[in-house]
Amino acid sequence: MTVRDEPRLFGRTLPEARRRVGALRQLAGADELVETQGPARGGRRIVVTSGGGLALDLHPDRALDIGAVSYRGVPLAWHSPTGFASPALAVDSGTGWLRSFGGGLLATCGLDAYGPPSLESGIEYPMHGRVGTVPAAITRSQVADTEIVVEGEVRQTAVFGENLVLRRRIRIPLGGTSIVVEDRVTNEAAAPVGHMVLYHANLGWPLIDEGAVLDLPSNAVSPRDADAASGLEHWDALSAPVPGYDEQVFRHDFSDRGTAEVSVDNPSLDVRLALRFDTASLPALHQWKMLGEGHYVLGLEPTNVDWSLGRAAARDAGVLPILAPGESADYRLEFHCGPSRARMADEERSAA
Repeated sequence: MTVRDEPRLFGRTLPEARRRVGALRQLAGADELVETQGPARGGRRIVVTSGGGLALDLHPDRALDIGAVSYRGVPLAWHSPTGFASPALAVDSGTGWLRSFGGGLLATCGLDAYGPPSLESGIEYPMHGRVGTVPAAITRSQVADTEIVVEGEVRQTAVFGENLVLRRRIRIPLGGTSIVVEDRVTNEAAAPVGHMVLYHANLGWPLIDEGAVLDLPSNAVSPRDADAASGLEHWDALSAPVPGYDEQVFRHDFSDRGTAEVSVDNPSLDVRLALRFDTASLPALHQWKMLGEGHYVLGLEPTNVDWSLGRAAARDAGVLPILAPGESADYRLEFHCGPSRARMADEERSAA
């Protein structure tokens, strides 16, 4: 179902569904909450239910990123031990990002750097940038005629520094099973600025498990480092958790592929999650394969530049994307949930 299709909730058209409920909130809606406990205390959370088996959490105080997601009761996103901590606890230097990285279906990295920390012209660029702990100003949260829409503005800026504005729209069709993220990043400073963005989508158990099938049809795949090189032959294999596992990162070239689709299909759960993205603006995807005990996660991470050595090295190599004053860059990602295609194919073969 796309956001423009006629909404159907549990098999009924929207008018027919309304005849059967006292309020549409019985089936779908967006509830705004404030956390009261632990490291998340004081943080805002928007709980969205689609009326089609999809439920998700949005985190306005973390760049309006996406946290927990479930489809027909099956959790899809990995959660880290830190939880979705308040930005007040974020460590904005070195590898401090790891102290408050909660995981979730989408953690935005950027907007002027991602990857390992680096130093350029006396400016520190921490691991995976700063935007992920910048609170959003929510400009719209509405159950509209055919979809649920949440919009926000996130400004990453400093005196005498960058002034990058992320305007994000998240759309969930009523009765649907998809999430559409539409971003525009604008340089509102008076000088050009480097712009790096990586969309850190984190998939976890039970979706990720032995028997799940990863489909990642890139032009080419290359290892980030020696650890990844040792596992290159089996980059797409998903196993049970492995004691002492060392993370592996693979770089996938998706340039000139139009709208690309990558997916994880779990036939035993009858669930498939697909991620679609426009390769004109996101020409590469980094695959984070971390199959350790406790940290059992697969990251699928579209990015605007195929680079893994940090901001300063990107500048030195001449690959750092630049936004001129007033210039914008647009990005679009879609997450689609549905039944397992692998299971369907097995059933068709058995019936033949």
